[in-house]
Amino acid sequence: MKELSLNILDITENSVKAGASLTQILIDETDEILRITISDDGCGMNEDTVQSVIDPFYTTRTTRKVGLGIPLLKLAAEQTDGTLKINSSTDKDNHGTTVEAVFNKEHIDFTPLGDVTSTVVTLIQGHPDTDFRFEHRINGKVVSLDTRELRAVLDGVPLNTYEVIKWIEAALTEQYE
Repeated sequence: MKELSLNILDITENSVKAGASLTQILIDETDEILRITISDDGCGMNEDTVQSVIDPFYTTRTTRKVGLGIPLLKLAAEQTDGTLKINSSTDKDNHGTTVEAVFNKEHIDFTPLGDVTSTVVTLIQGHPDTDFRFEHRINGKVVSLDTRELRAVLDGVPLNTYEVIKWIEAALTEQYE
């Protein structure tokens, strides 16, 4: 993928498909390191599945025979001398998955983060009944959005309403300025 924001979109879509009611996208960024952590409260994966998802020829989809999201993110991280870790639990009281990728931004093969605002807006627009918490820490500055807070203020107005989506996009854009 040409931008890491597309990897974030792909992995977060997997969280929604796993039945997550809350998916958290946390990005910590300095001049040297980029850490992307995506965690959810979905159904989780057993240890065999966790080991299998890094294989591009493993997928749970029926529409195609390969699953490239995690393998491409792993490759992008490792080609910058970074890492990818996956932790998951299927325990009924503590289930969910966390994917953490660390990148060396100074490496020549570093893939740019890309348009993360559009990624978050797309996720909310496509899954208005799922909650997302987004936080991007950039050298001490914090850009954030939590759909649970929006729901409390909007009092029943769907998150994928045009005006709400445009407000979310503007609010994130303004925080990045």
